[in-house]
Amino acid sequence: MISTVVYADGQAMEYGDLTAARTAVGTTWVHATDATPDEVEAVSSAFDLHSLAIEDIKNDVRANVQEFNAYTFVLVKSASLTPGDTTFDKEVKTTPLGLFIGPDWIVTLSTGAVPSVQRVMDAVGRGDERLLHRGPDFTAYRVIDVIVDAYFDLLDEIETDIEQIEEEVTISTDIETLERINDVRRDLLSFRKQVWPAREAIGVLARGDPKQIQPQTEKYFRDVYDHLVQIVDLTETYRDLVAGARDIYLNTVSQSTNEVMKVLTVVATIFIPLTFVVGVYGMNFADSPYNMPELGWAFGYPAVMIGMVTVVAVLLGHFRQRDYL
Repeated sequence: MISTVVYADGQAMEYGDLTAARTAVGTTWVHATDATPDEVEAVSSAFDLHSLAIEDIKNDVRANVQEFNAYTFVLVKSASLTPGDTTFDKEVKTTPLGLFIGPDWIVTLSTGAVPSVQRVMDAVGRGDERLLHRGPDFTAYRVIDVIVDAYFDLLDEIETDIEQIEEEVTISTDIETLERINDVRRDLLSFRKQVWPAREAIGVLARGDPKQIQPQTEKYFRDVYDHLVQIVDLTETYRDLVAGARDIYLNTVSQSTNEVMKVLTVVATIFIPLTFVVGVYGMNFADSPYNMPELGWAFGYPAVMIGMVTVVAVLLGHFRQRDYL
């Protein structure tokens, strides 16, 4: 699907013909979402877009900025937490978005729906004065800014998951808790791979290196860059929190295992002398002067039972005194 709008002098007008939109007076904005090869070819021919830049969008490479003679190409990615396509409850899903910033035009191409682009395009249609009286570089800033703001929403979801994990990890040793920890760690790692290149790319625009970025727009890109720095810091902080939660979980499991082993050791220690006693008195050989005399004693059995109970009581008292029980 291709959407085309031209805005100038505070007014915006939709066009159905790429050639007419390309030559119209004002700023031309063309957005193609999940376009067919023919549609991509039509946009590419109308604005002379390089095939390698288009391939970068299709191949989902890392965020970057490339300068060409007539325009600047910026590749960024929208990100959101969505239900996993495999066995994971949630996973970070990214959609690459390519922005081609020309002197009086901007082309945005994406392999899937990017709500951020639609929000800004709707603002143009409503007559947003901040967009209609500025150039394509400011439009690119608005799109990228909305994408970066969505990063904070994603981190808020992850923060909520981390808070729930921190409440469970000290009292639960269920394997599901460890699975949730690993899921969050995987999400943070995947998200980190997106925001680090994005910070580098936006840093190029914030310095005003591309000639298509006007000096008055550089401060806006610097604001986006500051947001990305904050996002990177939050991502690293959350990774540390998850790593700490994982260590607490493993320590809790280890402590629980130690408690079980301690109880088993106490039980085994108590039964060792009992096993010895019944083993000795189980050797009831007959017709020998060396047999145990108490085998023939009328009170032999009660005496042995009382003795074993006494041994158990003494051992239990000893273990309680040593805080083993």
